[in-house]
Amino acid sequence: MGRLSALMFMQFFVWGAWNVTLGLVMQTVGIGSLIANAFSVGPIASIAGSFLLGMAATRYLSPKALMVILHLVGGAILLVMPALVTPENGTTFVWVLLGYMVLYMPTVGLANTIALKSFGERADRFPFVRAFGTLGWIVAGLIIGWVGLSASPEIFRVAAIVSIALGLYSLTLPNVAPDAPRDESLVRQVLCVEAFGLMRQRSYLIFILAATLISVPLAMYYAYASAYLGVAGIQNVGGTMAIGQMSELVFMFSMPWLYRRFGVKPLLLVGMIAWALRYALFAIGDGGSSLWAIYLGVALHGVCYDFFFVAGAIYTGTIASPKGVNAQAQGMLTLFTYGVGMLLGSQIGGLLYAQLPQASTIADWHQMWWYPAIAAAVIAVLFQLFFRDDSRTEAAA
Repeated sequence: MGRLSALMFMQFFVWGAWNVTLGLVMQTVGIGSLIANAFSVGPIASIAGSFLLGMAATRYLSPKALMVILHLVGGAILLVMPALVTPENGTTFVWVLLGYMVLYMPTVGLANTIALKSFGERADRFPFVRAFGTLGWIVAGLIIGWVGLSASPEIFRVAAIVSIALGLYSLTLPNVAPDAPRDESLVRQVLCVEAFGLMRQRSYLIFILAATLISVPLAMYYAYASAYLGVAGIQNVGGTMAIGQMSELVFMFSMPWLYRRFGVKPLLLVGMIAWALRYALFAIGDGGSSLWAIYLGVALHGVCYDFFFVAGAIYTGTIASPKGVNAQAQGMLTLFTYGVGMLLGSQIGGLLYAQLPQASTIADWHQMWWYPAIAAAVIAVLFQLFFRDDSRTEAAA
């Protein structure tokens, strides 16, 4: 358990060290117009990396070997990133970041695979180990804020050091075998053909549509929240953003019980309503007497993320397990949320950000945040009207 917990801690420390305040860094150095493109590379890499490199490579190399290679090469790329975060090299920076994320994204699934296969039939231990990933993200944000790097390109150097350390540490991880080849072709696995068949169920189709749409406003939080906090006058942006992961950690362990007690629909609705509320709070918060609204909006991250995405993953497993396509279904959910939804959200957010004046004030940002607030509220209403949890109905029968 100790080795796997350390694995998860470093895995998400690497990501959290640069991702949380990247928008603020880019705005500070004068390439804020490229924030949308920079935050679009993650969704693209989720598709290209996780579905192509991840699924193909695990046929030929063990997860442990891949972790070593990908994190060492990724760490080397991160070391050169600070020199590229300049107005002269902004476009090059985005392309290099895309290359890095294509290498990084498969390691998230590989870390999960190593942990789950190591536990064998004791998979119930996994949530405890995975919680150390959230803890790593929190610690990364706190350190970045504490040392005063929230607005500095040096965030990438911090991530590089831990990435290289994780690549070396991966040599000590348990040896788990590569996945056994399935009877179906690699193309059918990559395209998640069997998983797409699950959308013949009306309830699951509506869930996938809602998950994709709610990921659009979600992307705006990841891309622009740190820049907004900087405009609001908050100094320790990295530490403040870590409050959201702290709340995520609190709610994470309660999800299985809440799911069994209430079913998926109430949890998903609460998650979507929390997104609308968060952006509304951002739209009224400022650096003065309403600063509490910004802190509360950040703290709502645990409800926003866990009540929708964790509950949604459990629901997907419930639907997919009887068909024997759980892995493909989870991959398809990632494709629609972190892929399609967040890619659209990053680009739409970029269009809204482009409307802000060059010397934007807190009032200018308020206008921008009302768009995702209203969008999330509309999605929640439509979901309430049209979704019915067939899996719970069948279980009751």
